[in-house]
Amino acid sequence: MYQVKKELDLSASNEGLVVGLFEKPEKFTGILAGLDEKFEGQLTELVKAGDLSAKLKSITKVHSFGKIGAKRIYFVGLGKEKDSSFDKLREAFGKVFKQLKVNKQEEAAVYLDTFVTEELNSLDAAHALGEAMALATYQFEGYKQKSNEPEKRLENVTVYSGAAEEADVQVSLTVGYAFGKATNSARTLVNTPGNLLTAADLANYASELAAKYDFEVEILDKAEIEKLGMGAFLAVNKGSLEPPKMIVLRYQGKEDWTDVIGLVGKGITFDTGGYSIKTKAGIVGMKTDMGGAAAVLGAMEIIGEIRPEQNVVAVIPSTDNMISGGAFKPDDVITSMNGKTIEVLNTDAEGRLVLADAITYAKHHGANYLVDVATLTGGVITALGLHTTGAMTNHDGLYEQVLEASVEAGEQMWLLPLFETEKERVRNSKVADLNNSPGSEGHALVAGAFIGEFTEGTPWVHLDIAGTATTAKDYDLGPAGATGVMTRTLALFVERFEPIEK
Repeated sequence: MYQVKKELDLSASNEGLVVGLFEKPEKFTGILAGLDEKFEGQLTELVKAGDLSAKLKSITKVHSFGKIGAKRIYFVGLGKEKDSSFDKLREAFGKVFKQLKVNKQEEAAVYLDTFVTEELNSLDAAHALGEAMALATYQFEGYKQKSNEPEKRLENVTVYSGAAEEADVQVSLTVGYAFGKATNSARTLVNTPGNLLTAADLANYASELAAKYDFEVEILDKAEIEKLGMGAFLAVNKGSLEPPKMIVLRYQGKEDWTDVIGLVGKGITFDTGGYSIKTKAGIVGMKTDMGGAAAVLGAMEIIGEIRPEQNVVAVIPSTDNMISGGAFKPDDVITSMNGKTIEVLNTDAEGRLVLADAITYAKHHGANYLVDVATLTGGVITALGLHTTGAMTNHDGLYEQVLEASVEAGEQMWLLPLFETEKERVRNSKVADLNNSPGSEGHALVAGAFIGEFTEGTPWVHLDIAGTATTAKDYDLGPAGATGVMTRTLALFVERFEPIEK
């Protein structure tokens, strides 16, 4: 995939040379001067004429006319050097890799030193390059009949970097690509139709991941779930022909099973809403209701690749939420694994029910810290739109670590309040300890407050990705469809985690 070389060889044959261009005086200097000499000063003239732009994320393609070994040069505008950031660089790389894909380039070279600044060194740039290459060129294959024409993919990239050791650059490229590739794995899971990705299929996928990365794996079937008293999880599954699966992966990066991070992902493979049925428009796209599970599995893939010195238990409750004569109903009272009883007022508020038992089970496996991820509420979309994940927490210190990871991953989030008023609303039932849906007002808040009832004081962060798990438009780092959001955030959080006082 990647070949790292110390010095730029302008005579080397390839289909495209990628070069970064910061805003500067209208003359090539330093490491770009040699390239301009090959073109007898014509690149400088293009800059002066405004035909070669350094505007952030602009892409200018220049044919080499045989003056160098590469057929084309792709100049990537990087804006002002003082304004550069890892996030902007990753997006700029994403845009040029999309262009290379459109042009069906099978190979390319990147002059990495032209993307480096005082704030962003060669290793940062290499990580951004590796991540962007995987993310930007992703495409869900789908199920259309394939043509006989062979598909061209960008397979070989030569990276020239004189500012760092070749082996170090190779490692950064590999790690960056692993982050992007795992996000693509999550995207593919979310894009897969519900009839082709059942709870059993998701469990099989997790088992394959465990075998590849030497994780401990536990898949609870329905009988085992019943034996453990997971009444909230089982209630959601009652209307389904597909048996539920409680999926557990354990990664032990420390000698002792201490300071365990619990990652909990909602794995509803299709959500009809149950008897609180969704509208005909609202039910379309509900194959994506396992976006939280996909993010957790994607994060575990990265963890398997980078092997951090951390302990992690991933717990995924998986089922679909269907309608039948045996399905659970509004007014039912169910008993969760930790003994709390729940009055069901809305069968479409099922995600918080499966997460309740999953959080209890994560604690059963020794989780000292909890992060749950779920496509949970339409309310978070109303509050924050389609580009911001909603967060709630019972521990500011833990949230700060998740937030720092999200900033580096470029996955923005916003902290929503967890007030006593919302806790009181979910505790307001005449027949049970809790109710699962006290009303539409502040819907995202009461959903988080409900889940928080099962943490029992364990430091916890809740991430509602209902708005961010998919996108309707292509963007610099991917196509329309599933985004794989929170995969990289969770992995970075785990990698950099520092134990905190409870």
